[in-house]
Amino acid sequence: MSPRPRTMRLACMFSSILLFGAAGLLLFISLQDPTEVAPPPAPGLKLHIRPLQLHSNLQQPRGSQDGDLKTPTDRVTQARSSRSPGDLHLQIPDQPQPPRRPRAQPRLRQRRRRLLIKKMRSAVAAGNHSSSAGPGGGAGGGALTGGGGAWTGGGGAWTGGGAEGGGGAIGRWAALHRSQQERKRLMREACAKYRAGGSRRPVTPRHVSRIFVEDRHRVLYCEVPKAGCSNWKRVLMVLSGLAASAADLHHDAVHYGSALRRLDTFDRQGILHRLSTYTKMLFVREPFERLVSAFRDKFEHPNSYYHPVFGKAIVARYRANASREALRTGSGVRFPEFVQYLLDVHRPVGLDIHWDHVSRLCSPCLIDYDFVGKFESMEDDANFFLSLIRAPRNLTFPRFKDRHSQEARTTARITHRYFAQLSALQRQRTYDFYYMDYLMFNYSKPFADLY
Repeated sequence: MSPRPRTMRLACMFSSILLFGAAGLLLFISLQDPTEVAPPPAPGLKLHIRPLQLHSNLQQPRGSQDGDLKTPTDRVTQARSSRSPGDLHLQIPDQPQPPRRPRAQPRLRQRRRRLLIKKMRSAVAAGNHSSSAGPGGGAGGGALTGGGGAWTGGGGAWTGGGAEGGGGAIGRWAALHRSQQERKRLMREACAKYRAGGSRRPVTPRHVSRIFVEDRHRVLYCEVPKAGCSNWKRVLMVLSGLAASAADLHHDAVHYGSALRRLDTFDRQGILHRLSTYTKMLFVREPFERLVSAFRDKFEHPNSYYHPVFGKAIVARYRANASREALRTGSGVRFPEFVQYLLDVHRPVGLDIHWDHVSRLCSPCLIDYDFVGKFESMEDDANFFLSLIRAPRNLTFPRFKDRHSQEARTTARITHRYFAQLSALQRQRTYDFYYMDYLMFNYSKPFADLY
């Protein structure tokens, strides 16, 4: 045999061996268990990553402004969850995952809001039906009982007289309902425009330190001093069964007793539960009138706290050539000096709740209040609210003046007299100081030269 055919035979045999080896290796790999090939996972957390779906956050339906808005605590929870990587799941090996609790709180809050609005609307509808049965103070006048039966139309505290009859009571009821919706709408719009991101902050005990709790009727009341707060505390004490009549409660028992609990005395779960299920309300007052009322109460009458604490500091800082007696006692503070202290960013003593902003006292951009009343329409607003929470029929808001009862209440005319002592610049700066309160609660400018 020649050398050439032998060389070709050896090359063919070598190629056949290589092909057979490669085929065997592929067959071995295909039959191998993948778990034996991959290295065992390290002990610890097991990550399951899914692609992020951005459109899920863009298609959230917005609640209505009237009754389906969620409370700020819901918005805080949603904001936190939207910032966290919602598609990254952490699972601890060999430990069963606890079942998720159903999200019943938002539904409960929406149901409570709808129930409150339903009370208003059903009362108006019931009154319309009954008023057609009889005119004046007859069948129509006595049929409207509202949410709690407190308002009787023809002869009760609601109409202010029997001649007006049931139709007038129904009209005022519907007007108050519309007024509430408008006040809350304006408040939310101001918060959305000037307090962007405020509703996403967590609620802390400081935010609810001025809120008083009445558990029997599930009411939360934010105290705004010089806006009827003393009488509102009396009403809450009657509602809770601590007193038979508001007239029996003296000033010191209302303000210095411990009968009413503040919301910040509860733990976090108790705070959030009450914020999400109770009816939250506050009453406000025209800011300049509230300021003058506080000045008259605290500095024009003997006072063992405000004169030595605030008066002495104000006289020492803002009065030239102050007498020794004024420096020693702090009495006789003048209104321009008081306004100088208020506007001073380096004021010698801090702000007091009697002249602090409502937006700081009650945090209305963080806490979604269900009812916003005004001092200027106190009697109607207060009794309307009491009927909605089904207060006892004989309970109405007190009319008496809590302190210095012989002195006239602070009115717009009295307020203008005090502000006439200030320069135009001081009036403008004071208006700027309370601008958010004016805007949020829809009070008009008290002077024509303000801008």
